[in-house]
Amino acid sequence: MIELGKFQKLSILRETSVGLFLGDQSGEEVLLPNKYCPEEYTLDELIKVFVYLDSEERKIATTQIPKIAFNEFASLQVTSLTSIGAFMDWGLEKDLFVPFREQRNKFEEGKFYVVYLDLDKETNRLFASNKIEKHLQNMVLKVDEGDEVDILPFKKTEFGISVIINNEHRGLVYRDQVFSTVQIGKKIKGYIKEIREGNKIDVSLQPIGYTNFIDPNVQIILDRLNENDGFLEVTDKSPPEVIYAMFGISKKAYKKAVGALYKQHQISILPNDIRLK
Repeated sequence: MIELGKFQKLSILRETSVGLFLGDQSGEEVLLPNKYCPEEYTLDELIKVFVYLDSEERKIATTQIPKIAFNEFASLQVTSLTSIGAFMDWGLEKDLFVPFREQRNKFEEGKFYVVYLDLDKETNRLFASNKIEKHLQNMVLKVDEGDEVDILPFKKTEFGISVIINNEHRGLVYRDQVFSTVQIGKKIKGYIKEIREGNKIDVSLQPIGYTNFIDPNVQIILDRLNENDGFLEVTDKSPPEVIYAMFGISKKAYKKAVGALYKQHQISILPNDIRLK
């Protein structure tokens, strides 16, 4: 069966005036409209597509890449509000529906919210849910202390920042462990610091055992490196004003933080730049 909300490889069955019809081994077919068809192809060739429902509630294929897929979380922007719920931009022609019952707080147009992509089994329609906790489970953990993980911050609390771990578990970064701006809805790397009683997961933004994590300047430099694909054209010979413009810290503080990162084998120091290892 061709599944909604997922990427899948389907066979090119035949050409028509409106596009290519694709099929799977079950015999089900779906249309790939002309505007998404590759310039060159052969019949029976496999093509990777994403399948969802069009405005007439029919399955449709696209080669566009959505911002979220089934059973995943992402931060999306509200495009419109209606009497039955909200609609969000998920990168496809037809916006994604969020029923009122799936909004933790009433949505506002233009704002971003972290949501989960789900499927209503009764209507066979995809929808988004902002009630994040009910889609996370910590009963059976697939992480261990010290693991590097993908995290998605989704809510600030009195204790710190609640995060989604590897698209499955819930964790917490304590407030006193946050040394730079953490943006809700922006995926970053994290590390499993401790798994406490009840499978509660404490997350660190720095590698476990990293002795210099209490220095906020270390995190500032790591953040800049991550934002710039792991590469920065700056060294300890760069002018103080260049260092301050880039990091907002003094040259002395920069050299200390870079030295700490180098000793921990986090970066390489080259004649004209620094790079993440």
